[in-house]
Order: sequence, then C-alpha cells, then structure tokens
Amino acid sequence: MAGATIDHMISVTILIAALLVAMVTYNHMFAIAVDYDRNRQVANKAVDLMNTICLSPGSPTNWGETNASVLGFGLQDPQAGGYALSPYSIMRLNTANTGDNTSQLVYYEKTGTFYNNISTNYGHAILIPVGDCVNYTTAAELLGINGTYGFNIDIAPTLNVLVSQVATNPLKLNVEVRGSGMPLSGATLNYFLFHVNKIEDVDFPLIFSYSNVTQTGSSGSVDIEFSEVTGNDPVYSFAVYVSLGGINGVGYYTTNTISNETFIVPLIEDYNQGKLLLAHSWDFIFPGQQAEVKFNATFYVLTPNFQLQYFDLNCTGHLNSGWGFPFARTQIPSSEVGLLVIAYMKNPNQMGSIIVPWGVGALGVSASFGGGIGSSGYDFVATELRQVTIDGISYQVKVSAWSLRG
Repeated sequence: MAGATIDHMISVTILIAALLVAMVTYNHMFAIAVDYDRNRQVANKAVDLMNTICLSPGSPTNWGETNASVLGFGLQDPQAGGYALSPYSIMRLNTANTGDNTSQLVYYEKTGTFYNNISTNYGHAILIPVGDCVNYTTAAELLGINGTYGFNIDIAPTLNVLVSQVATNPLKLNVEVRGSGMPLSGATLNYFLFHVNKIEDVDFPLIFSYSNVTQTGSSGSVDIEFSEVTGNDPVYSFAVYVSLGGINGVGYYTTNTISNETFIVPLIEDYNQGKLLLAHSWDFIFPGQQAEVKFNATFYVLTPNFQLQYFDLNCTGHLNSGWGFPFARTQIPSSEVGLLVIAYMKNPNQMGSIIVPWGVGALGVSASFGGGIGSSGYDFVATELRQVTIDGISYQVKVSAWSLRG
C-alpha cells in the first residue's frame, strides 16, 4: 500500500512538472509571437511612413515653396512626382533638435528672431526663421502617429564628392568621386569656379566665373587646373556636378584669407518672396565688436542639365557688426533652385567667399529630422531605405520607426 502511494505521489509530481514546463514553454512561445506581431506592426508602419513621406507632396501641395501652414505632411516634389523630393519642403524642416551640432537654433538680436540651419554648415547656409519651419511634433500629428510611434528621417546624397586644393599659382583642384566606398571612373563633371578678386578703383570685391566639363580617371579622381587664377592665396568658391549612369552628385569647396572667418550670414526675411538679409557674423559670435566688410552677392540658377545661369542681384555694399549698417537686403528668385555666391572683403589683402544653396539639392545638403530623443532604448527599430532624387541629384532616404508603447 505504501509503495502504491509513493508511486502515485511520483506520478503527480512528474505531471505537475510537465505541466509547468509546458506552461513556461507556451508562455515563452506566446511572448515570442506577441513580440513578432508588435515588430511586424512597427515594420509595416515604417513602410507606410516612407510611402507617405516620399510619394505624397503633403497639403497644400506647394507648402514647401511658401510659409503657409502645413495640413498634410509629405516631401514629394509635386511637379516631378515619383521618388523625387521637393528641395523646398526639406528646407522648412526644423532640424534643431536632431542632436546634430550643425543644426542648432541661432538667435539674431537685430531682428529678435530664432533661425534654423538645415543647410551645409554655419557660414554656408541660409538660416530660416523657426516660425516658418515644421517641427517634429506637428509632422507626427499630421502623419497620425503622435504618441504611438517615433520616427526619424535621414536624407543624404548617394555619391560622395570630395574636393581638395592641390596647388596654387596656378590654382589646381582635385575632385574625387566615390559611391558605396568605391571610386567611380568615367564620371562626367560639370564644374564652376567663382574667383574673388579686388580691382583698383572698385570699392567691393568682384566675382569672376569659370566653367568647363571633364571626366574622372580610372582612380575615380581628376585634377582641374585654372591657369587664369594665380597667386599664393587665391580666394574662391567651387562647385562641381557629377553624373554617371543616371546617378548624379555634387561637391563644393571654398577658401578665404581671413583666418577661416565667415563674415556674412544669409537669413530669410520673407520665404514666399525670396527676400534675404545679409547679416554680419560677428553679431552672432562676437556681439558688440566691430569689423566692417564690403561685399558683392550674386545668384546662379541651376538648370536641369546641371548648368548655372547668372542672375544679377545688383547687390553690393558694406556691413558692420555692433552698430551701423547691421545688415543688407536682397531678393533671389524663390521659385528657382540655385546657388547664392557672396564675396566679402575686410581689406584688399583679406577677402573671402561663401557659396549657399537655395534648395537642398543644389549643393548636396544632408538633413536629419527627428524628435531629438531618437530610437535609443527601444527594443526594436524598423528602417526603410529608398533611392530618390532632389532636383536631379541622387539621394538615399532612410526612415526609422519604433513603437512608443513598449
């Protein structure tokens, strides 16, 4: 009788253990199934966001070309369609909270306004009033995901175009083109040099432009010599547009003879009309100090075949920080993508230039748009990649998404 009781107890124990193992296994499998379903939803949301962002211009369709309120969020170029993004809509994204040090807010005391920088870097950017920008929260609400999903948009050129100065007197530059880490030989280069010089009896610096076409060699690079530009310290801005097999890129390079200081910062005064303020940089970095400079600004329209057409701004003058002539005004054709080239001079031996894009594709500007917190700390982040164009320049867009509900 005792033996039967012990056998019975052993059987019950084994049964309970088996049930516990089954329950643990089931719970584990159930948890895996729940995680899989949740991750699948996040992955689907990343696809939905990518399609909305890249294949819809938003509402109104031309919101990127005006400072009108945005009723629907999307970055597609309404005129080109397909996987082509608007060069203007991206300019209106408030990137100040992305954690990128080149995309911080800038305050200008003389207008009492905060400005956002989404362009190349400080001194080579047109700063946009924050009031004209679309912030992350607004975009999330318009996409219908505020409070449920987080997202981030990264937009970067497909090609890496590197420009370096090889020699002076005469000036020689090297252009290297790389794609996915590999040098690209046989690429066609349309290049433009804007040489800054001071002519006797002219108060402000002049801009002399040179352009031509060449190709990269077997190493993916080419040297370009400008026999017209001599001297040990030439001052210039240089832009080059690269094409190979339907993929296009852009690179640029600038020099000055004023200890790498950039004395002029363009600010948008009226986004709709393309009205700009040319401010003295010392009012941002050395408030109260004075340093007068004379300047000459002009604009070049970028055509579909990557040519630059001169547009006369008739904009020359002088700026002083601290007091007196605090900024100048000019107006560019707001509906035309292109480059704003500004030459400035502290004295005949101290000159510089900046080259500024109107429309992000004109100078291959990268952009990152997110909420500042990012995806760190979340277990699963889904990403989607697409190849797009911005005014003919090839870009890659990455959309990252994650669930805020854990």
